[in-house]
Amino acid sequence: MDDFGLVIAGHGSRDADGTREFEEALMLLKQRQPDRVITHGFLEFATPTIDEALRKNARMGSRKIVMVPGILFAASHGKNDMPVELLSVKPEFPEIEFHYGGPMGIHPLLLELFQERIISAEAQSAQMIPRHESLLVVVGRGTTDPDVNSNVNKLARMVEEGMGFGSSYVCYSGTAKPLVADGIARAAQMGYRRVVVIPYFLFTGILIKRIYSAIDKIQPKFPDVEVLKAGYLGVHHHVTDVWVEKAREALVGINSSNCSLCKYRTQIVGYEGEVGKVQEAHHHHVRGILGDTHTHHHGTEAANSHSHPHMHDHTADVGHTLEHSHAHEHKSAVKFSSAYVPHPIEAESFQLIEANYDWSAYSSGVKAILQRLVHTSGDFGIVEDVFLSPTAIQQGVKALLDGAIIVTDVTMAQSGLKRSLLSSLELTTSCLVHDPETHLLAEASGLTRSAAGIRRAFLQHQNDQIILTIGDAPTAIRETLRLIQQEQWQPRLVIGLPVGFVGTRESKQELQECQLVPRITNRGTRGGSNWAAAVVNALMIQAWNQKVLGPHTKELNSTSASQPLMVYDEA
Repeated sequence: MDDFGLVIAGHGSRDADGTREFEEALMLLKQRQPDRVITHGFLEFATPTIDEALRKNARMGSRKIVMVPGILFAASHGKNDMPVELLSVKPEFPEIEFHYGGPMGIHPLLLELFQERIISAEAQSAQMIPRHESLLVVVGRGTTDPDVNSNVNKLARMVEEGMGFGSSYVCYSGTAKPLVADGIARAAQMGYRRVVVIPYFLFTGILIKRIYSAIDKIQPKFPDVEVLKAGYLGVHHHVTDVWVEKAREALVGINSSNCSLCKYRTQIVGYEGEVGKVQEAHHHHVRGILGDTHTHHHGTEAANSHSHPHMHDHTADVGHTLEHSHAHEHKSAVKFSSAYVPHPIEAESFQLIEANYDWSAYSSGVKAILQRLVHTSGDFGIVEDVFLSPTAIQQGVKALLDGAIIVTDVTMAQSGLKRSLLSSLELTTSCLVHDPETHLLAEASGLTRSAAGIRRAFLQHQNDQIILTIGDAPTAIRETLRLIQQEQWQPRLVIGLPVGFVGTRESKQELQECQLVPRITNRGTRGGSNWAAAVVNALMIQAWNQKVLGPHTKELNSTSASQPLMVYDEA
């Protein structure tokens, strides 16, 4: 089944850079498929031509040949011109089984690559603008086929919703309207702080350069709007892997061409007269032009007329979702109906902790946090190192009662939170460190994964009430402080208790000295995700008990004068 020769049929470009990138992708394809006979050809403007590529593949010994159009959507090139090339060569090799694959379309791998290009463009900007204040502009090639043009709108809508853009807009490089210059100008007037323009093109060429040139000309006219240029798909293993997948689909009779609304097959508003129309190739006169040779092979009679040779089988539609939030609600766990009651072993542990240390100097709120940290660490010595700003506990408890989102830097801190309390208080948690987009942002911006997760939390939740809980990476604290100081981020409470030796002590000292937000941290290298979760659990217990028993009259943060290390004045 997998023993077949592969021919990639490209459109061809007047731009040498476009041809070069296509050929670089072919080199990557051959590296990833080293045992396969692979050839390529162009429909126009470059050599070798498609018919030459088919003949070469056959003469190299292939008994089955699959030709895959190296194009994104099947407009007239994919539906007419390229199949004609295959049909013109097929009679020369009656012993060979020929197949024609579907176009690349909106494939999950291409969506991932599209997302990566957007994130890379955003990462190059000095401005921190959330997605909901950004407009996505997708530029398509533009054809006379309305079904193909509508796919660009589908792509834009999928990415808009998947990545959380405020809205999306579509324009085209030619044939269809609005054209690029008009479309981007309209987009810049739609009231968004940022416009991200991304072409859904495979490789560079004259049209790509025109698109970017249009952006450069329009940007000065709208100084209050940031217009970002995102990259096209380009040479990438996702592109070559889709080619191979389309070839394998063709072998088993699956062709994912956009045919259900094809104007040659179905009556479409405004194109009713084209149903059943004889489809003729119209690119033979420019085949190979600008290439090394100018030999034009005119096909057999079968090449002059055909009846839509690509298959209309849509049995393998592929779905894809771009996740843009990893928030979790916790409504399935057991809920408390009265004050928090610990497990018997937990209760016994806290009795021992109470009995083996002098807690008389601490308020109930402070003691609750310190005792839970001692319980987590097994060390009474940490008490002297903990820092709470004067309003930290009150702000934390109030934020939880107000339904604040608990954002953690790593999943270990998230998983350490007591589910029964989360459920009882109807709280939501969010951790973005393992989100694919966080990985892409980290690569594009040079941040650590934890710091990138914090930046994404800011962009997603900057207008929400949150408690930020950091237990792993000092880089997450540093990114938090940067966002607080430079972007005026105001989490209701920052808990910073990372563990480690590189930058940990220093980052916690910087957090302690930041007087712009309530905060809980400690001195030294000790800490960890379980410590950070323990503090949140202590706050949730206080919040729940306050909810069912009524507010405490005693100041939650108060301590005696004999313990000055516990609380530092903001002044």
